[in-house]
Formats: sequence, C-alpha cells, structure tokens
Amino acid sequence: MASVRRAELLCMVLLALPPVVAAQSERTIYCCEDANGRPVCGDVLPTVCYGRAYREISPQGTVRRHIAAPLTSREIAQRDAEMQRRKDEEARLLKQRRLDQALLETYTSLEDIDNRQDRAIADIRGEIETARARETELLGERRRLAEEAAAYRGKDLPRNIVVAQQSVDGELAAQKSIIDAKIRETEAVHARFAADRRRYAELIAAGEGHR
Repeated sequence: MASVRRAELLCMVLLALPPVVAAQSERTIYCCEDANGRPVCGDVLPTVCYGRAYREISPQGTVRRHIAAPLTSREIAQRDAEMQRRKDEEARLLKQRRLDQALLETYTSLEDIDNRQDRAIADIRGEIETARARETELLGERRRLAEEAAAYRGKDLPRNIVVAQQSVDGELAAQKSIIDAKIRETEAVHARFAADRRRYAELIAAGEGHR
C-alpha cells in the first residue's frame, strides 16, 4: 500500500514539473565497466560500453535493466554446439522410446523371446541343411563328370561335358554363398534376440512391461 502511495505521489510530482524537467527525471543512465573495471556512465551509451555488458539505471539509482555483452564467435559456436547436442539427445531419446514401445508390443514375456529365437534359428538351420544337401548332390555330379572327362585325356572334351562342369561349378559356388550367408544370418539372429532380451528385461525391471 505504501509503495502504491509513493508511486502516486511521484506521478503527481512529475505532472507538476515543467516538461523539460519531467523528461530529465525520466532520463535513463547507462553504465558499464571499462577494461580496467572502472565504472563509466552517461545519459547515452558511452563508446567504451560498446560490446560490453551494461546497465540501464534510473535517475533515482534503480537498475531498470541488465544488458549482457554480445557473444563472441567462440561463445556462439559453443552455444550452437550445445543446442545441437541437446537436439540430437532429444532425437535419440525419442527414437529409443519408440523402439522400447515396439519391443513391449512385440513380445509378451522373456520366454516368448526365447521361443521366437528358437523358431527363427530352426528355420535358418533348415535352409542351411537344404543347401548342404544340394551341395552334396552337386559334388557327386562333379565327380561323375570328372570321371567322364578322364576318358578324353589328351583330347578335346565334348562341349556337353564342358558346359555341364561349368554349370555344376557355378551352382556349387552359389550354394556355398547361400550357406555362408545363412551362417552369418544365424549369428545376427542370436545377437538381435540377445539385445531384445536384455532391453526387455530392463524395461520389465523398470515397471514398463505389460500390466
């Protein structure tokens, strides 16, 4: 109540003053510290204050506003780098939340993860066995062709034998490539389910699982 009364009295005094005096009573004083830490003030911003932090002060000595010094190029770079770091971290956390939600919606329990892994590995092993069985057949075919070719030692092989050998060798290479790829896939499946199991267990322990 007292502060309101003082404000009313101040307004009455300013209204009673001549326009020039009233304007002067509202004049802002600008103050900063120079390179040696000494205060420098003026009714306009002193040149020495350019590029420095300064204060706007009323004639009554009240600090109206603090103005920070402009950022240096290094500070701007640091600020931008920090902003980018925070942005990247927010994006990472959002992505992780989505992955966690998908994980919880995919599996019903740790046992479910184990069962799915077993089925995936069984499917791949079946494909590997099929490829190896075909590889065995092709090796037998290649031996048969080699026996036929032996009868032409020192002579030109008939074209049908040459073409058959090339075909067998090409398919053998393809089957080997399939087997190698399936072995790598088996390792990847083990790694994926291990990661899913580990993260799922963490989420369950944190109370984020199905209720």
